Amino acid sequence: MGTINLARVDERLIHGQVMMTLSQKSGVNSIFVVDEVVAKDKFMRDLYKSAGSRTGQKTIVITPEKAKFYWDEFAFKEYNCILIAKTVSVIYDLVTHGVPMKELNIGGIAQKNPEKDILVTKSVYLNKSDAEKLKEMNEQYGVENIYFQATPSAPKSTLKDVLGQFGL
Repeated sequence: MGTINLARVDERLIHGQVMMTLSQKSGVNSIFVVDEVVAKDKFMRDLYKSAGSRTGQKTIVITPEKAKFYWDEFAFKEYNCILIAKTVSVIYDLVTHGVPMKELNIGGIAQKNPEKDILVTKSVYLNKSDAEKLKEMNEQYGVENIYFQATPSAPKSTLKDVLGQFGL
């Protein structure tokens, strides 16, 4: 049975020194990129597989539905992975489906709606709906350690601090 050693939300998915550092996390032998658009575009899929292979880890690019199937049918086999998605919603969908994860790093989310999105850290804009999803994952689905940190050397912000900005 595989495990998710770290889940990460980052719109850039695999990039630079962040992934090089994170991929060295103890026990990691793979990177799962979970994204509908990237998984269905051969050029983009190959590009991300190539970028991921530079970390020395096997890189698997799949849709959210395929990730759920792969968990249900194979429990991620022997893969101890870093699972990366572009949005909180994708992670939430996986968690509420039953894909277990204990640690979730929110690394980079751009502003999409200036009327609803709040800059909660230097690199993360969040809306109230996503903040509520993070709170629910933490309180009801066992995602114990949710934090905001763009790069491994940057300071961490806690879920509690960020939820406070939404009055949650």
